[in-house]
Amino acid sequence: MGEFVEVCKVSEVPSGGGRVVDVGGEPVALFNTQGTFRAIHNTCPHRGGPLGEGELADNTVICPLHGWEFDVTSGKCVSMPGANVKCYQVKVEDERVLVAVP
Repeated sequence: MGEFVEVCKVSEVPSGGGRVVDVGGEPVALFNTQGTFRAIHNTCPHRGGPLGEGELADNTVICPLHGWEFDVTSGKCVSMPGANVKCYQVKVEDERVLVAVP
């Protein structure tokens, strides 16, 4: 298993919310989907929109720039098949959220 780094506390990302975190120098979009944390690459492949600032609906985040939709569980682009983003492993230990370093 790879190296994990702490990116925030569980309480810092409310259910249904997201934020941008730094993982090994790479921007990662972290989401709380009803108590389960998911992480994908933060940059939308369409026009570079910050996915961590997008609106989360169930397991789908909507890019705030042009509305492309991504499944946060798989990184797959719902709007444009094939325009997927990378997913990262996430684990929670003692109220700390940790993400695998790319």
